[in-house]
Amino acid sequence: MWFDGQWRPWPDAAILTLGRASSRVARQHTDGADADIRDTGAMNSMPNPFSYEGKRAAVVGGASGIGAATAALLGQLGADVVVLDIQAASAPGVTEIGLDLTDRESIDRAVGECGGPVDALLSCAGVADGPLLPKINFIGQRHFIERVVEAGWMPRGSAIAMVSSAGGRGWEMNLPTLLELIATPTYEDAVAWMEEHPDMTGYAQSKQAVCAYVARKALDFGRLGIRINALMPGPTDTPLAQANADIWLKYASDYRSELGLGPSTAEEQASILAFLCSPAAARIYGESIVSDAGAGVARLTGTFEPSFN
Repeated sequence: MWFDGQWRPWPDAAILTLGRASSRVARQHTDGADADIRDTGAMNSMPNPFSYEGKRAAVVGGASGIGAATAALLGQLGADVVVLDIQAASAPGVTEIGLDLTDRESIDRAVGECGGPVDALLSCAGVADGPLLPKINFIGQRHFIERVVEAGWMPRGSAIAMVSSAGGRGWEMNLPTLLELIATPTYEDAVAWMEEHPDMTGYAQSKQAVCAYVARKALDFGRLGIRINALMPGPTDTPLAQANADIWLKYASDYRSELGLGPSTAEEQASILAFLCSPAAARIYGESIVSDAGAGVARLTGTFEPSFN
């Protein structure tokens, strides 16, 4: 122990006294009024923080890839699942609503058809390239989220999770420009802003926008009792990734081989999304969680030098 600025070992008698006192406290808790805590029935009656029983979840982009895996998992966890997509849903037992993120009127109709309550909103849509990318990857999803929140359909204790990408790393360095985009008040204003900033229309920039958005809205939504976070998956074997396999699935493959891993599965990423919208993540607000098996931090700290980018 420290005494008068000097380290002195605990006397044997003091250690013995502390041990006896700890034993008395332990016996009081196990033999007295708190003994029922050990009862199996009492333990089983405790709420499961990972459960979605009695909850309603909306999955934007839930027809394929990570979105489809998320919709299926939430159903297994007990949720009443609504899939909103331009394609037909593949997860069993879900309610389907048509949604075209490139059309504001389609989004507004889908919001009205979805209704509430929405206890978990998982925004998983995405494309790799093309002129419609900014609308699909960010603008349309933002519009859907904000319409649902403004309608009052997300009760206190609800949560939102968006899908960004490990390719969105470095968003903090681009924050002033991203905040300009986020500050645009309407769908049309955001589209006009993109037309004036063609350098911000790429895939990485759209995923950076997602990260900046959840950070910026954490307090605003938090005041309403709604949490918002993002997931940044590394290479994940989905139809979208397969269409760009030479780039997306090859990335960090040399690093993964050191761990004996292939690309992630959609189901692995879905589990993290389900966690982020569950009560188990109750104190996580405005974060962008990287899920790439550590490839990014290994490169950052110099513990692994990639043979290719």
